[in-house]
Amino acid sequence: MNRMTSFGDLLGPQPVLLPENLEAEEALLNKADPVHVAADHPAASIAWAHLAEAALTRGGADGADASVNHDIVAAYAFARTGYHRGLDLLRRNGWKGFGPVPWSHEPNRGFLRSVGALARAAQVIGETEEYARCLDLLEDCDPRAATELGLN
Repeated sequence: MNRMTSFGDLLGPQPVLLPENLEAEEALLNKADPVHVAADHPAASIAWAHLAEAALTRGGADGADASVNHDIVAAYAFARTGYHRGLDLLRRNGWKGFGPVPWSHEPNRGFLRSVGALARAAQVIGETEEYARCLDLLEDCDPRAATELGLN
């Protein structure tokens, strides 16, 4: 009767596997402008993650001397939108605010990438508590996610 989750926890919740958003995912794979994908599919965290990551790159967030600028603040807003749209979808799919959201399941990556982008933007603007919360959330969702997102 002891069922083990895929993360090895006998008592923890089962992993949440979000449904695919085929239209948004295919549009992005076909190099559609993420602005249009987000406008056409505002609930698709993956579109917001693309927008946030592009803004972080434009804003220089990958450099050691990253500073606050328009793109970093835009990235924060895009990432927060993707994060909240992802939370809505997670909750509709049984997530209780904790537990596994595996990186290995492709449809989960929009949410996880949004959290990672939010962490990066928060770090640049000096919001250290938000940065730490995002890292904790990624660790709770899937210990592999932060590494996959380059946030080790």
